[in-house]
Amino acid sequence: MSGNRHSYRGVPLIVLAAALAFAGGATDIATFTQLGEVFCSVMTGNLVLLGLAIARASGDSAAHTAVAFAGYIAGAALGSRIGERSHREDVLWPAPVTETLLLELLAFAGFTVGWELTGSHPTGAWQLGLLALAALAMGLQSAAMRNVGTTLSTTYLTGTLTSTVASIVTRGQPGRRNRLNVAVLVAAAAGAAAGGALLAALPAALPFLPMSALTGVVTIVMTAGTRQ
Repeated sequence: MSGNRHSYRGVPLIVLAAALAFAGGATDIATFTQLGEVFCSVMTGNLVLLGLAIARASGDSAAHTAVAFAGYIAGAALGSRIGERSHREDVLWPAPVTETLLLELLAFAGFTVGWELTGSHPTGAWQLGLLALAALAMGLQSAAMRNVGTTLSTTYLTGTLTSTVASIVTRGQPGRRNRLNVAVLVAAAAGAAAGGALLAALPAALPFLPMSALTGVVTIVMTAGTRQ
C-alpha cells in the first residue's frame, strides 16, 4: 500500500498531511460556530472553555464541552486500538492508519447527513449528536497520525508551531520537517477560512469540505501510496 519508510513512490506525505489539517480546520469552524462554540479537535482550547463555563455556571456550555471531550476520547481510544498493529509494519504509512481514516470517513458521513437534515442549523439533541460525531472523527484522525512513520499531527498544532519557531531561531536543520510543519499550519488556517466562507455563502456545503479532503487522502493512499 505504501512501501517502506525510505520509499520514493507515491504522493508526498506533505500533501496528505496538509489535506487532513485542512479537514480539521474546516470541521472546527463548523463545531465552533454551529455546535455550541466548542472545538472538535483542540481539546486544550476546550479545557479553557470548560473553565469559563464553570466560572459562569453555564450548564449548556459545560455539556457541549463534555460531549466534545467524550467524542474525542472515544475516537482516540478506538484509533489507538486499531493502530496497535502499526508497530509491526516497517512502513511510512501502515495499513491500520488507512483503516482508521476509513472509520473517520464513516463518522463524517454521519455528520454530513445530520447537518443536512437539520438545515445546517442543528439545535438541542441534534447539536450534541453532531458534535460527538465531529469530535469522534478528529479523535480517530489524531490517533491515526500517531502511527505514521514520522512525528506528525494534523489536529492539535501548538506543538507543531513551537517546533517550527524553535527550529528557525536556533538555526537548526529545518529542511523537510519544517516544510511539513508549515504546510500543516497553513492548511489548517485555509480549511478554517474556507469553512467560514462556505458557512456565510452556502452553509449546507460546509461538511463536504472535510469529507472531500479525507476521501482524497484515503483514495490516494489506497491507489498510489505515499512517500516521505
